[in-house]
Amino acid sequence: IGLLVIWQIMLMAGIGDRRFIPAPSDIAQRFVKLAGSGELEWHVAVTLYRVILGYIIGAVPAVAVGLLMAMFKPVRIFVDPLIAALFPIPKIALMPLLLLAFGFGDASKIALVAIAVFFPVVVNTYVGAANIEKIYWDVAKNYGASQTVMFTRIVFFGALPTIFAGLRIALAVSFIVLVASEFVATKSGIGYLIWNSWELLQV
Repeated sequence: IGLLVIWQIMLMAGIGDRRFIPAPSDIAQRFVKLAGSGELEWHVAVTLYRVILGYIIGAVPAVAVGLLMAMFKPVRIFVDPLIAALFPIPKIALMPLLLLAFGFGDASKIALVAIAVFFPVVVNTYVGAANIEKIYWDVAKNYGASQTVMFTRIVFFGALPTIFAGLRIALAVSFIVLVASEFVATKSGIGYLIWNSWELLQV
């Protein structure tokens, strides 16, 4: 609050150009105007729709793959090098390929979010499942637990803390990549609203 007050006072005193560095009061007025017209709600709803759909599509298989990697060595041998090779690629760099594959609609944005979400979730899930204490595996095997029981009762719940950590990280990543992708090739969403406002000098 103190920083906002100082920001407002400095601009009212003429320190800085309010066209390029708007005061908090200017931003508040614009917020009320955008919210009143329904424009802000529309763009927020579009972005949330893309995030939620892409997040679910990316996170659910990522959890399953991470758990399978911890349980079965052949799966780990096959998937681990792929993750190691693909994870470092900046996901926003895939946007041109996704536009070619899915077009300029929502599908390309949702696919980008799903890809960006997949990697942090699968890595965290695998790490959590792989670090479950061996005693739990041994007890389950000694009592004749099936692979299904091992998967659902031991591995999944044992990895749950790190799964949630991965999901939290992935949620932040999904907003970052989506808003960046909305700067181009779309006419809706928070990213479009930001970029369009910048082009019109409505900072």
